[in-house]
Amino acid sequence: MAQQLSRPQARRIALAAQGFLDPGHASPTMRTFQRTLERTGVLQVDSVNVLQRAHFMPLYSRMGPYDVDLLRRAAEERPRRVVEYWAHVQAFMPVELWPAMAFRREAFRARRDLWWQEVGNHDLESRLMGEVAARGASTARQLDEGLPRSKDHWGWNWSASRAMLDFLYRRGELAIAGRTSQFEVRYDLPERVVPAEVLARPPLTPAEQHLELVRRAACAHGVATVRCLTDYFRMHVEEVRPAVATMVASGELLPVVVEGWSRPAYLHRDARRPRAVHARAFLSPFDPVVWERERTERLFDFRYRIEIYVPVDQRVHGYYVLPFLLRDEIVARVDLKADRRAGVLLVQGAYAEPGAPGDTAEELSAELVVLAGWLGLDDVVVAPRGDLAPYLRV
Repeated sequence: MAQQLSRPQARRIALAAQGFLDPGHASPTMRTFQRTLERTGVLQVDSVNVLQRAHFMPLYSRMGPYDVDLLRRAAEERPRRVVEYWAHVQAFMPVELWPAMAFRREAFRARRDLWWQEVGNHDLESRLMGEVAARGASTARQLDEGLPRSKDHWGWNWSASRAMLDFLYRRGELAIAGRTSQFEVRYDLPERVVPAEVLARPPLTPAEQHLELVRRAACAHGVATVRCLTDYFRMHVEEVRPAVATMVASGELLPVVVEGWSRPAYLHRDARRPRAVHARAFLSPFDPVVWERERTERLFDFRYRIEIYVPVDQRVHGYYVLPFLLRDEIVARVDLKADRRAGVLLVQGAYAEPGAPGDTAEELSAELVVLAGWLGLDDVVVAPRGDLAPYLRV
């Protein structure tokens, strides 16, 4: 008979797996970064910079205030610890996962839909590859051939060379060597980005690649359904189910029944099972804890939607709203903006969740001050919007 887990037990297991039990450091080091990355397994990249870019926030949520140059060093300096690829979506992932993404690179090579056909200009491809080989790491702007730009695809204003570079990156002919201060991608040859010892590893079969990714997802979740495991690296369920079966057969995954979950669940055998979690953190809209919305609702009884793309008059809570995690529950949500010119962290709305504990406003106020300091902002200004706003003291 499958083991039974209450919702609070499952929630604490999930938070422990994501690194919210790890001890904090006064000054997080590269070792702290490495430990944190091992927990999350992937850091989603997003260009929205209203508060802080998405890939920096999960590290802050788990490590506290840290030098963001740690991530740049890990991604751009030897020994490279992370590399960007289409992992969840565009994301930083541990560089050792490069071989496990071969099936995805092959899938991109095999695509034959209209968009890929349109950028499939072999002359442009060979010229760009030659330019990158000769120049080294380069941005699309530096490599742009001056070809006509188009707004035909989803409103993007990409040149043909920019589209081709993205195509070559997804196929694995190019890799991302880093980004400029303007967040522009710098493309280079994979052999100049991915460490030689990683490229030299024996190739994995597709089944072995799937197993490696599902194993990483299972460790990062602690307890999960097949749907959760499928979403973590944006795989297909037919790729995930055989890997789950293999891990169940070996005892690495243990079937469990979780209170309130309608789907079968699996507990990783090494998952920590804490009796308490003492977290206090803002969760980015792109944090792995809240990626899979159904999972978030089942674990935290918290319905969350990103309203960035919602018209202003239809937004319920605001533009860039972060859930606030206190101990092992999401107790509030806050609409935040960094006004860098004024040196102010703007709290544009603050809302308590039903049943939020009595110290929510006090703890949220304290965390806002810490966040402002990390962002280099001098003050916190709270707008009178939301039921929690009048009780914040910053």
